Amino acid sequence: MKKKLALVLAAMIAVMALGVTGCGKSGGAKDGSDKIGVIQLVENGAFNDMRDGIVEQLKANGYTNIDVQCAQGDASAIQTIAQNMADGSYKAVFTIATPATQAMVNQECDTPVFFCAVSAPVAAGVITDMDKPDKNATGTSNAIPVEDIFSFSAKLTPDVKTYGFLYCMSEVNSVNTAKAAKEYCDANSISYEEITVTNSSEVQQAVLTLADKVDAIFIPNDSVIQSAMTTVTEVARDKKIPVYGSSATMVDSGAFATIAISDVEIGKMTADMGLKYLKENTAVADIPAIVVPAEQTVINQTTLDALGIEIPEDIKSKADFVKDPE
Repeated sequence: MKKKLALVLAAMIAVMALGVTGCGKSGGAKDGSDKIGVIQLVENGAFNDMRDGIVEQLKANGYTNIDVQCAQGDASAIQTIAQNMADGSYKAVFTIATPATQAMVNQECDTPVFFCAVSAPVAAGVITDMDKPDKNATGTSNAIPVEDIFSFSAKLTPDVKTYGFLYCMSEVNSVNTAKAAKEYCDANSISYEEITVTNSSEVQQAVLTLADKVDAIFIPNDSVIQSAMTTVTEVARDKKIPVYGSSATMVDSGAFATIAISDVEIGKMTADMGLKYLKENTAVADIPAIVVPAEQTVINQTTLDALGIEIPEDIKSKADFVKDPE
């Protein structure tokens, strides 16, 4: 009888173990599959390029079972996506930019997270040490070279006396970049005005107000403003106000110029970090997070023509010129 009871109890324990949901304690996918998750908050040029870079690099290395999900700008939807990808059935999850990364890391899941283009990973709380990543997460940071962009601006538009900053207060990356920009201006006795928005519907009025007060506008790495860049571009060109962005995609969308990184390349670099875990079994904690340097000078020719600015030869020779899509 005791032997029979022991067998029954053992069977019950086995069934209960099989029924457990959530993150597996061994890390990665519990079912042994190679399913990879990719999360982005919103569809925009920069995030799409990063996503494509990640997906292309993973596929080139044999990982084709890739589940890409976008929250379409909905903060509650991104939480739901993260919760679903934290069920233990994904071998790894790649997150694009800060909101998606925070949503996934906050699940405290054993599924590794590889983040792409988080401008301030420590400040955002997704890791506490770049060299020794914790929270089962690591990835790439696209820290915006604020000082370089302002020095670049001084060469292209030396008559600028007052800058305007336009960003969304709910995006940690934007707030941190705007803070760095203000600190730079304070240290160099440059005046500035700032206007913040909560969603893209407020952008038009914000940029109209700002354009009447400033000589140039600087936009941090902000997905809300990026989604309304057409509006910003129309107002700025009409007012003859140069707009300096924080990504090549912003310039593609009509901003005047920037010094930035390639969004596709940072996606590929993030994928390569994930592949160290996926293919080489390197522990996430042994894959340091990295800051990707901004080395690409990008100028929008259409905006340049509208503003009538003369580009110095030393900048012209190394810049990539883009035009508005026809």
